[in-house]
Amino acid sequence: MMDDLTVRSLATEIDKISPRPHHSALLDIANRIRPGCTFRYAVNRGGWYRQGGVILADGTRVADNLETWARAELDGCAGDMHEFIERHAGSDSLVTRHTGRTHYFVAAYGSAPTEFLQLEVEELQEVLDRRLLNADNPPDDLQELIEPISPDLMEAQAVGAPRYQFRRLIDMRKTVAKVTFANGRKDGLTRYLSDWSHSSAAARGHFNDHWIVALREHQDRYRNPVVSASLISCHARELKPFHWNIEISGVPMSAQLQAFDRAAGYTSAWYFHLVAGTFTPPKIAYAVMRDLDAGFSYLPDTEAALLRSWVAAPYSV
Repeated sequence: MMDDLTVRSLATEIDKISPRPHHSALLDIANRIRPGCTFRYAVNRGGWYRQGGVILADGTRVADNLETWARAELDGCAGDMHEFIERHAGSDSLVTRHTGRTHYFVAAYGSAPTEFLQLEVEELQEVLDRRLLNADNPPDDLQELIEPISPDLMEAQAVGAPRYQFRRLIDMRKTVAKVTFANGRKDGLTRYLSDWSHSSAAARGHFNDHWIVALREHQDRYRNPVVSASLISCHARELKPFHWNIEISGVPMSAQLQAFDRAAGYTSAWYFHLVAGTFTPPKIAYAVMRDLDAGFSYLPDTEAALLRSWVAAPYSV
């Protein structure tokens, strides 16, 4: 379904188009991946940036990658930082950065929580970051040149137009199988997805209506590849933390749970944010458990079973 050729072709097409509101052109491309599998926008995560290149004050581009260029230039000075500074002190060279956000698009191909594709595309824009050299605090070595302690910062003026950059296309069912036994243990994500399958939420929509899976690939101490995962709520901006009162119980507690679920848009949202978020504190779970033990019955049987299981063996994702 998603061979390397398909992914490379998708990446090439996406990288050629310009970002537009609602990402209509991007979605047109994505929806050709698998007939009958329709992508929709899920959520975005921003506020990050990457190192850029070097340009002159008149806009002339010197290099696309600061670190590669700086290493080569310093090698040309036989590693002498003082000579490097003398060469470039009057050049008025400027350093850029790429500001970015990652857009997530999802497409379900089955009813199980993991049966969906997740497309991740970055939206980048190159902007001015700082002057290459700070005359008052010149760098002592390559590391300080690349990441100065006291940079001579500039206003983040755009250097280029916004652009898309394909990041990855994931079949979540196959990917979760890799996450499951990360570090030789059963991952909390597996239990979370099982909980979802047995919850009221599963009967009222797909898992990817409410959550996306953020993956991180790294190596363990034995240099074996490990894939770890965290869950990102598509509704985080609409949610507010609980108003906690140590004496709250019964009807007021039920009202808080229902209000949270309404804001999230699905039943038992408070429970899933207990496991995969910071909105539902554990003390809420224990307070609800005390209510159940006292005879209150404001939770559906499915949620009560999930909560009892969690209290007996708490976990998080």
